[in-house]
Amino acid sequence: MTVMDRLNASLEKWLPEQRLFLRSDDTTRFVRLRPVTQAVGISGITLVFGWTLVASSFLVIDAVSSGNSRDQMQRSQAAFEERLEQLQAERDARAAEALAAQSRFAVALDQVSQMQTQLLTSEEGRRELETGLAAVQSTLRDTIADQDPALASTTDAAGPDRAEEFSVALDILSGELRSAADQRVEAEHQAETAKLAAQELTVERDQILARNDEILTQLEDAVTVSVAPLDDVFRSVGMNPDEVLRTIRSGYSGQGGPLTPMSYSTRGDAALSQGETKARQIIVTLDQMNTYRIAIEKLPLAMPVTDSFRYTSGFGRRWGRMHEGIDMAGPVGTPIHVTGDGVVTFAGRQGAYGNLIKIRHELGTETRYAHLNRIHVKVGDRVSQGDRIGDMGNTGRSTGPHLHYEVRMNGRAVDPMSFIKAADNVQ
Repeated sequence: MTVMDRLNASLEKWLPEQRLFLRSDDTTRFVRLRPVTQAVGISGITLVFGWTLVASSFLVIDAVSSGNSRDQMQRSQAAFEERLEQLQAERDARAAEALAAQSRFAVALDQVSQMQTQLLTSEEGRRELETGLAAVQSTLRDTIADQDPALASTTDAAGPDRAEEFSVALDILSGELRSAADQRVEAEHQAETAKLAAQELTVERDQILARNDEILTQLEDAVTVSVAPLDDVFRSVGMNPDEVLRTIRSGYSGQGGPLTPMSYSTRGDAALSQGETKARQIIVTLDQMNTYRIAIEKLPLAMPVTDSFRYTSGFGRRWGRMHEGIDMAGPVGTPIHVTGDGVVTFAGRQGAYGNLIKIRHELGTETRYAHLNRIHVKVGDRVSQGDRIGDMGNTGRSTGPHLHYEVRMNGRAVDPMSFIKAADNVQ
């Protein structure tokens, strides 16, 4: 007995032999389905069904994960912009408080200065009055000393009128002296009160400046941390961030709004100068972030296929030849979307590419979409990120329906995955 006979005998209990009769007009034939044949058929059908379930699961998982990633990026960007607006509003409020405190401090200093001037004037008048009073008193004493003998001899004849006149004059002078002394004491009291008020205003101003400096430090840390991922985006795709900033600024050189340069303090206060320096640095960083944002909007960072697909080939050498893009496989007719704003420079059939679309973006970038089934744009059209420009197909040198997607920098092919992954670092 052969191996097949033994297998058939062991499977006969579960899969008894079956016969399929094929009847024609004049003959009847039958096909014997032995247990081994039935087992092989059942196994094949099971494998095909299992593979279909696994492939469908992968497609569903890819679709769900791509949707979650886009939602998470949008939520992160909205949260960062809201936090940045809150910090800017708080910074403006603290700056307004600091300016108000500085204004009150300046007014208090002017009042102190006026009071000190009045005090000096009063002190000078007092000194002059004391000098004049001393001279009058000395003259009176000399006169009284000279006239004492005469007064003694003429008292009976002239009476007390002359002595009373001298007494009245002394009372008037003493009253003026007391009034001057009282004015001096009042001026000193006012000067002391103004000095205490100025000290309180100084403490209040220092507290506001310290709080303002804390807010500026938090804002500076926030914008510095936010610039780093944007800087990494350009480095990851092989671009020099400094050159990108220069290129964008050459086309967007205007200023205005919250990025207007701040004026310098004319009072020479060291704390204010330090705060202004930090604020100006924050403005420079915010301007850098704004420039990065403009540049990122010009890069092709989106996905060309948003429906379910699978990666079938990456960037690099394949079978000894350079594969200058990535392949995304899916059903014929799957929508193809442009990955960034640009202008269509080619839309037609080109050799091994099959039906091909070329789109020129700014900053020296170009994207290519090959093997298309249909093309929905023409040369010269301006397209925006996310616009549908064609349908997935199997034209040109292709072994199955897929999209061949390329990104070129200044004519040189670069890995499109670096642009796709860079989008995860944007805010």
